[in-house]
Formats: sequence, C-alpha cells, structure tokens
Amino acid sequence: MTETLRYDQLSETLQRLGFSQDAAEYHGALCGTLCVRHPRDVDPMQLLEGAAPPAAPDGAGAAQALRQLCGQSAEALESSEMVFAPLLPDDEEDLPLRVRALSSWCEGFLYGLTTGAPLDMGQCSPEMKEILKDFTEFTRAGIDDDSDSDVEETAYAELVEYIRVGAQLIYMELHEHDPARSKTLH
Repeated sequence: MTETLRYDQLSETLQRLGFSQDAAEYHGALCGTLCVRHPRDVDPMQLLEGAAPPAAPDGAGAAQALRQLCGQSAEALESSEMVFAPLLPDDEEDLPLRVRALSSWCEGFLYGLTTGAPLDMGQCSPEMKEILKDFTEFTRAGIDDDSDSDVEETAYAELVEYIRVGAQLIYMELHEHDPARSKTLH
C-alpha cells in the first residue's frame, strides 16, 4: 500500500483543484460516505463542495490522489487491525487549529453518513447512537484561552482516539451484513 496523504498534502490537493474545503472536513465526509456505501460506489470528486472543479493544470493528478485516498481510507476502515485514523493536522501545529480540524472532521463525517440510504436509528446499536451523539457534540469543540495547555493536549489526544475507534465501529456496524465484506470483517 502506498503512503497515505497527510493533512497538508490533502489541503494542497484540494487547492490545486480550486476548492477551499478544509482537508479534515473532506476526509470526514469521505469516511462517513464509505460507512454507508461500497467503495466502488464512491466518487471522491463528488464530495467536493460546489459544482464540478475548475480546470486545473494537474487536475487529473489531484483527482487520482483523491481516488487513492478513498481506497486507502476504505482499507483502513475495513481492517481488523484497527489502523484507521482521521486525517488531521500534525501534532506540531497549534492546538486551536487542530481542534478546529477535529470539529470539521466530525462535521464532514456526519455529512458523509447522509450520502447513502437514510440511517434507521431504530436499527442502530446503542453504542453507535452514542458515538453519533458525541460526534455531533464534537462539531462544537473549542478551547478556553485560560485553559492548562497540558490538560487540553491530553483531552485532544483522547478525542482523536475516540473518533478513530468510533468511526471504525460505525463502519463495521453498518457493513456487518454486507456479503461483499463479510470475509474482511470476520
């Protein structure tokens, strides 16, 4: 498997296509979409905000990078090794930027879940309902200016881990009865 795009690389790819959409939001939308659709039915270009992308000199290369990210994200979500990770800024970036990206990732993920057949919340497990409720709360995440930075860093790391595991659990639950995936998940 080739190396997965980093947050900054995805941002650059989206900009080359003429979109200002946040990379974390885009990746969240892609992952949410993968939870409700089969990867072969996902066109990563359709998740871009707005109409068709403007002509770009290397638009084909950027579009290929998004298709590759789609395949890699699907593989990570399917993996029984729990290797999935939300695409967020590096830990060296300022915490407020990372928290905004985490919030955007959750917002994108929730949007992505709406791109398939409507979810029947009555059929969802209590765990999945709780995760979705938490993801909704995370869309409003922020930092107090007078907070202890070590405490905030720890809280951020815990949220990232929760999102990582939560997204994969939602994926597994929604694909539990998908015959095309039953070999992969068991």
